[in-house]
Parts: sequence; C-alpha cells; structure tokens
Amino acid sequence: MSCLFCRIIAGEIPATRVFEDDQMIAIRDITPQAPLHVLIMPRAHIPTANELAPDHDGLVGAMTRRGAAIAKAHGYDASGFRMVFNCNRDGGQSVFHVHLHVLGGRPMAWPPG
Repeated sequence: MSCLFCRIIAGEIPATRVFEDDQMIAIRDITPQAPLHVLIMPRAHIPTANELAPDHDGLVGAMTRRGAAIAKAHGYDASGFRMVFNCNRDGGQSVFHVHLHVLGGRPMAWPPG
C-alpha cells in the first residue's frame, strides 16, 4: 500500500485522530495552516474529486457535516471556519486520496492561495 492516507487509515503510520467511524477518519494536519487544521478522509481510496461518483454523495455530505461538527466542537462555528477540497496538483492536492481540509481559528483571506 503506497498511499499515505491509506497507510494512516490502516494504522501503519501514526496520526492524531480526532474522529473516526466506518466511513471516514479525521486527523490533525502535521503542518497546520491555522489553529484548527483537520483533514477528513474517506476510508475508501478515492484519488481525487474527479473520481467522486453519484454513489459518493452521502459520503461527501457526511464528511462536510463532520467538518462543521469538528469546527463547532473547537468553538469556531460562530466566528467562522473554512472547508476545502483540493483537486490535482494545480489545485493544491499533494496526497492523492480525496480529503477535506477544515481550518479555523484565524481570519481567512480571499482569494485563497
């Protein structure tokens, strides 16, 4: 298994998990870009957003709701937070296993990056 996130999910590589269920796990980013920077990834290996199919709609919805719940649990629901899916290299994706970034705890600039 060569995918970094698949190896984290399998427990081969340590990570600070903040949530997990049968569909997904959420971990703290090892190079956080905000006081709260969590990555939410499906347990199933899906390389990019381009490979998301209609049968993934429930999963993506659950990931998004979990991101909002994590932000709220850290006290950022009222002040605001950002959730981002990056897709492919020019979109900022560096690990090719689809994942949702949840960032909070500082003002977010627009446009991003």
